[in-house]
Amino acid sequence: MRTLPIGCVALLLAVAGVRAGAPAPIINPIGGTAANAPVANDGSVDPLLQQLDQVGKDLKEFSARLKLTEADPLGGATVRVGTVCFQKKPDGSPRIHVIFDKRIDDRHIAHTGEKIEYLLDGPWLIDRNYRTKTEVRRQVLKPDQKMDLFKLGEGPFPLPIGQDPQNVHKAFDVKRVAPAKDDPPHTVHVELMPKTGTDLARKFHSIDVWVDDKSHMPVRVDTVDAKQQMSRSTELTDLAVNPPGGLKEPDFQLPNIDNQHWNTLVESLND
Repeated sequence: MRTLPIGCVALLLAVAGVRAGAPAPIINPIGGTAANAPVANDGSVDPLLQQLDQVGKDLKEFSARLKLTEADPLGGATVRVGTVCFQKKPDGSPRIHVIFDKRIDDRHIAHTGEKIEYLLDGPWLIDRNYRTKTEVRRQVLKPDQKMDLFKLGEGPFPLPIGQDPQNVHKAFDVKRVAPAKDDPPHTVHVELMPKTGTDLARKFHSIDVWVDDKSHMPVRVDTVDAKQQMSRSTELTDLAVNPPGGLKEPDFQLPNIDNQHWNTLVESLND
């Protein structure tokens, strides 16, 4: 599987998340008996992992407002905001459409002329930059290959959503972190440290997840890369999970572009 652009990876890592702040309204909350039970407050992570397992299994689609913050060792930060739509298709394969329509600089000034768009559907990831008028179609899977976004050790986006708690413990050292002043309200903070020597440890130093104690959805995901040089925080608002009527085809379609004025590139797995 080809490595995806890092901004897209950070985004997809937080699939099923919402912003660090006031709990977003949840439309048609998902989950069965396990997912509706209150989070145990005894320091054990297993009840929470069981709830995340159920939430992931029941997740079919969602839409949300998106904020992605990337910080470097020198103290600089890039903040982009936009929208995201995610859906599991009838065959179980995922598709996701991301639009970043605004960048916020270090002086908190918003720049609206730097739109970036991603569409992952089947074996192809389309990456558009509207400022440079560049479109790149990247093949990330073989035609007969399916992607499991969350399968620990195999998928490129490791989160304990829809995962057997035993498999989570095999991949990570997992612990609940004591509440802090700046935690999102009504959440449980879980720290995931990849096991030494694993593929996950070569990608990540740590993954921190804040889980809402009522909806049992992650409400914030922070990642630090293996070299501890880049940190990323993904937050979403106005989260609608499994909305009535469902998402529509236009939610996963790109607007037409003028090929005469755009530079289009194709990268296959053989390139």
